[in-house]
Parts: sequence; structure tokens; C-alpha cells
Amino acid sequence: MSTEDENDAIFKALSHRSRRHLLDLLKSEPRTTGMLCELMPELDRCTVMQHLKVLEEAGLIVAERRGRERWNHLDALPIHAIHERWIGPYAAYASSMLSKLKRLVETPAD
Repeated sequence: MSTEDENDAIFKALSHRSRRHLLDLLKSEPRTTGMLCELMPELDRCTVMQHLKVLEEAGLIVAERRGRERWNHLDALPIHAIHERWIGPYAAYASSMLSKLKRLVETPAD
């Protein structure tokens, strides 16, 4: 899979609020699928599992089997890569433009 295809999968996975919520729940610690289902009572187990599959295919979570349980772990590296590629450079550009605007506004007119 190309880098662009990987990025598309990540953005697709992040596009749904339930998947973002699942990632938020996994930030502090790994959780079983059952735990995640209990924390998201508005979704049935099948729907939670479908969302977890999308996140896993995008490389945002890693699933580990322990007996009958499936433990889901956040893998933040793909999000970091997106930040490095997209957010960081655009934030730096926006910051530099705001600095220029501030200098223009604060410079007395002759």
C-alpha cells in the first residue's frame, strides 16, 4: 500500500466521530472490546467491532488476543506522521503569517 493510500485510510478512519471517541478511550490504556462496548452504550457490539476493524486496518489500533479477550491498543504513530506531514507545516505557516500581520498592524504609518 502506498503512503497516500495509507493516509487515505487514516483520514477515513478519523472521519467518524465514534471512531475518534474509541481512540480517545484508548489513549490512557488498552481496553478489551467488551470494555469499549460498555463505555459506548449508544452502539451495539457489532457496530463497535466494525469501527475497531476500520481503525485496525488504518493502523491506528493493534489488537492482541488474550484467551477469549481481544485487547485493543492505540498506535499513535500514524497520527504523529499525519501531524508531521500536514498539521505541523501548516501551523508554522499560519503562525508566520500572523506574525507578519501583527508587525504590519503595529508599525506606525508614515
